[in-house]
Formats: sequence, structure tokens, C-alpha cells
Amino acid sequence: MYFKKDIREKQMKKQTRAIHTAFQSVDAYHALAMPVYHTAAYEFDTANAMADAFCGRTEMPDYSRVTNPTVTFLENKVKALTGAVHVIAMNSGMAAIANTLLAVAGTGRNIVASRHMFGNTYALIAGTLLRFGVKPKLCDLTDLAAVGRAIDENTCCIYLEIITNPQQEVADLRALSQMAKVRGIPLIADTTMIPFTEFSAKELGVDIEVVSSTKYLSGGGTSIGGLVIDYGTCPGFGKRMKTEMLLNMGAYMTPHAAYMQTLGLETLDARYRVQSANALELAKRLRTLPAIRRVTYIGLEDNPFHQLAKEQFGPTGGAMMTIDLESREECFRFINKLGLIRRATNLFDNRSLAIHPASTIFGNFTDRQRKQMDVSDTTIRLSIGLEHVDDLFEDIKNSL
Repeated sequence: MYFKKDIREKQMKKQTRAIHTAFQSVDAYHALAMPVYHTAAYEFDTANAMADAFCGRTEMPDYSRVTNPTVTFLENKVKALTGAVHVIAMNSGMAAIANTLLAVAGTGRNIVASRHMFGNTYALIAGTLLRFGVKPKLCDLTDLAAVGRAIDENTCCIYLEIITNPQQEVADLRALSQMAKVRGIPLIADTTMIPFTEFSAKELGVDIEVVSSTKYLSGGGTSIGGLVIDYGTCPGFGKRMKTEMLLNMGAYMTPHAAYMQTLGLETLDARYRVQSANALELAKRLRTLPAIRRVTYIGLEDNPFHQLAKEQFGPTGGAMMTIDLESREECFRFINKLGLIRRATNLFDNRSLAIHPASTIFGNFTDRQRKQMDVSDTTIRLSIGLEHVDDLFEDIKNSL
């Protein structure tokens, strides 16, 4: 694929660049969409060429467990959109998180993080990694003094979600980045809640970005995937990911998932504009319903994190919100009555989704742990889709 002389990829807006990233090689049939390379291995002309590929001296694919042209094309699109040095596509968001943390951590090291994390991420940091000698140091990341006290000579990184799920807490990334740089450790951020096309994590001081591409990118919950976006500011990280984690852990994205997510990335801008606008309008309307005790959405101007989120991530507030009802029983009754909004996990599908986090995502934690994580029995998480906001509001109103 070639551009006209007066059109260059670096001059394009992100919306255009997401569609018109060049193929790595000219396709034999001049396909407009990157073909799906459903193959395990690749033939080489010579033993020398094979050795060069396996040792990373050329960009030729060697084995689809570690490199595949369809997956590489998705990675290149994300690199073009983010300005990253390396992008590695993994087979899930949790795989992206786990491989990233394993690449920076080791026995005797610790990870500074918040208790406000997605359930499985919390379980990974506070449970699984602990069994391998990596300790969690959990503190309030919005309290910079507490963060300073938590960091010590054995800290390997600060890890956070840019908008916590489901608490919707926002920390000051620039301040955390400055603290991390002074101590010589990377700031690792899960940026799933706001598409990376909307803001620059690099400019906010994030060293390594992890994303569940299952969410906004896949375009309607079509496929599972994750991305590790490396800005080249953590010495040795990119090399370790490519020569150790990819080769030894086997978590590379499949070509079919990469194909689906490449198509999703092309329509991301259009879908996100509708979803985020729907979420803001719906959040305003839900406040008028007496049965709803609280609506939490960072796009609302009186939300305590609204201004910081706006400064960091731009004018949109994403497509996730929570509502609180009177009790757990009322939450279940409400969810059971929904007609249009689907009872399902996942976020940022084309369809709107509802889930009760305390009994599902955090269902295997104790009451004490849920209380420490501020996961309430009265909270329902809503992921807002592409439906007309009038229909969504009517469904919620009728289900209360």
C-alpha cells in the first residue's frame, strides 16, 4: 500500500491514521484489508535468512507464537497512533498486565498500587505474584505523600488504572510520573477506560501503557485481546518483552483476533463519540430518577475527579458509569427487569451492558476485602453502547 505524494502518514489526524496505516509488505493481490495469516510457520529461502529472523536481525516472521503479519499490522497501527517505540499484542488484557509486571518484577521486589483495581488485577498483584516473592504495597494513589512513603529501594514500579473500575477514581499521572522518575522506576498505567486515540499517555509521563483491546478496540465485543504499549523510557523493558516474555510465556495475540481488532480500530473514533455522548446525557437524566441514590460518572461537572480527568484525558468521560440503588436486593431486581440493556460482563460493547460487580467480578473476595476496595453491594456498573439514549433511559426507568 502506498500513499499519494501529498499525503503522508505522520501528517494525518488520528482518525485518518487509524484507517490508512501502510502494510509491512505490498500484498500480492492488493487487498484493502490486511489478510489474515492463519499459519503457524513461514518458509525461508536460505538458512542464513532463517537465522536472522529467529535472532531478531530482520523483521521477517519466524513463528506465529511470537510474530505474525496480521498481528504486526495491528501493532503498527497502534504505534502510529500513540508514538510508542514498541507495541506487543497479547491474547487478553490480563495477559498484557501479567506479562508487563513479570517483565519488571522479581523476587524481593514490590509493586506500589491502589486497592482500587479491577478484581483480577488485584488478585494478580496481591495474590498470584505474592506467591513468587513479589510484594504488593497498596496505598491511596491520590495521596502523593502516601505514595512517597510506600516507595522504597525494592519498588519495581507504580501501577494504576487511569480511571478505576468500578470506583472511578482518577490519580494525577504527571505527579506520579515525576515521583517515579526521581526513584528510577516506571509508571505503568492501564488506560482501557479512555481510548488512546483521545489523549497521550506518553505526554502525561506514562512509561508503559497496558490496554484491554477487548473493550473499545474490538468493535462490539468481537474478540479478546490486550496491548502492551512501550514508550522506550524504561531501560531494557522492550528487549525483555520481545526476547523473554513473548518467547517463554506464549501469550501472543492470534491472527484472527488481530484482524477483528484492526477493523474495530478503524471505526473506534466514530463509535466512541456516540458512546461517550450517550453516557454523559444518560448520566444527567438518571439523576432525575428518585430510586437512584447516586450516579457516578467522571463526565459530570460536579464529579470530584472531573477536572483532573478533563485535563489529562480530554473533554470526554468514557462510556462507563455506576448507579447506586437502595440495596443488593434492589440491584438484582433492577437487573432482572432490564429489557434492552444486556445482563453481561465486558465494557464498551456496541450494546449497553449491566453487571453487579460485588457479586460477580468481586464475588470471590471477602466482605472485608470488598469494603477495603470500596466495592459496594448497592452498586451497578453500566457500560453504555450505541443505542439511542432515549431508549436506554426508558429501559432503566421502567426497570426501577
